[in-house]
Amino acid sequence: MMNLLPEVQLANDEPLYNIGVVARMTGISMATLRAWERRYDFPEASRTSGGHRLYSERDIIRLQWVKKRIDEGMQTAQSINALRHQEHTGHVVQTGKDTLETVEERFQKVPGGIFEQYRSRLVEALIERDTSRADRIITDALSVFTPEDIILELVAPTIARMGDLWEQGNIYIATEHMTTNYLRHRLLMWMLSGPPPLPIKPIILACGPDEWHEGSLLIMGALLRRRRYPVAYLGQAVPLDDLAEFVGELDPAMVIMVAMTENSASKLSEWQEKMPGIAKKDKPIIAYSGRVFVNKPEWRQRMRGVFLGNTFQEGLETVEKLLQSK
Repeated sequence: MMNLLPEVQLANDEPLYNIGVVARMTGISMATLRAWERRYDFPEASRTSGGHRLYSERDIIRLQWVKKRIDEGMQTAQSINALRHQEHTGHVVQTGKDTLETVEERFQKVPGGIFEQYRSRLVEALIERDTSRADRIITDALSVFTPEDIILELVAPTIARMGDLWEQGNIYIATEHMTTNYLRHRLLMWMLSGPPPLPIKPIILACGPDEWHEGSLLIMGALLRRRRYPVAYLGQAVPLDDLAEFVGELDPAMVIMVAMTENSASKLSEWQEKMPGIAKKDKPIIAYSGRVFVNKPEWRQRMRGVFLGNTFQEGLETVEKLLQSK
């Protein structure tokens, strides 16, 4: 394997900084630093002759790395375990700066990179209907990457890959359904366990009438929650009459609707007739996405509202721009 490690200067291990200085440098309170050392034996601070804690430059870098993972939505224990996993496997590059750069961050950009390996292993486990092995693969990935990374680079491509295998006749539909439900529970968990939501009106997410494929909607919902947006997830095949009533009661900031097939897109395009008040006021923001709008752009001409884009990343950026403009 090619050497991805640059020449770097390791951070200083000499204990120099007291706990008050470290708290100011890292943004982690002294009480939290003491609690982490007590609960997780992290970091292993040195002691003066009088028993006071002293931290090194390397300790500060490690603490800042862990805090960044926590700010991104990881649990404290998971973040510390992720750091130790990377150090144990030689994946941490000590830069002497305020963050740690990892081999995985470079490896993703290399053909045959780390996520491709995870995807291959996960697809194989799900084809064999071995959910216990799938759990271990995802848990292992979570020890290194954030949930947002896992959603975008592992879960979403796996859902697409299993759908392709079914369409090609390489797996039974029961296997595809099992996979979808297995990953669906993961996405719902991330949606429910996201960081505290921002104090703004929620975003409603709904599949169009007769649309039962909710994978992309779940992914968008989980990604929005990771970015602290409050969501009201309605799920599969939502009738427009019911959606109109729900929107009227909740007064959301945005409504995102999904259609994957032409049949569903045709019914979804009638939303103005079911929600004339919203169409007249242009409030809340109405946005839409789905495979049919990506593969057949002519369907966008029949839909009023904002097309979120061809990828989840484009969708997230569009949502943020629309909300900021309001």
